[in-house]
Amino acid sequence: MKKEEANKDEQFYTEIRQIIETARNNAIRSVDFSRVQMYWLLGKRIFEEEQQGKDRADYGAYLIRNLAEELTPLYGSGFSVRQLEQSRRFYRMYPIANALRSQLNWTQYRLLIQKK
Repeated sequence: MKKEEANKDEQFYTEIRQIIETARNNAIRSVDFSRVQMYWLLGKRIFEEEQQGKDRADYGAYLIRNLAEELTPLYGSGFSVRQLEQSRRFYRMYPIANALRSQLNWTQYRLLIQKK
């Protein structure tokens, strides 16, 4: 009887661990996709703002540089000039938000952006 109880306990613990692992993995995927959406939205706003500038190339460089100077002290290196340029490129490559795949994280999208 004790062996049966031990097996039941082990099965119970295994199920509990699976629930926890599934929830953790879902949370990670959710956070990753939120990050992808954030960078897409940043790229969209940067692109839209650039289109209103008179000399787009110069204004774009100025805009991104100043934005990075504003955001980096507040939020860290994820908002550097390079990151913001990648966000803009990301939006330009994927202008339709529904085309974004939740299976890909920001690092994977950055690799795709660099290859094109």
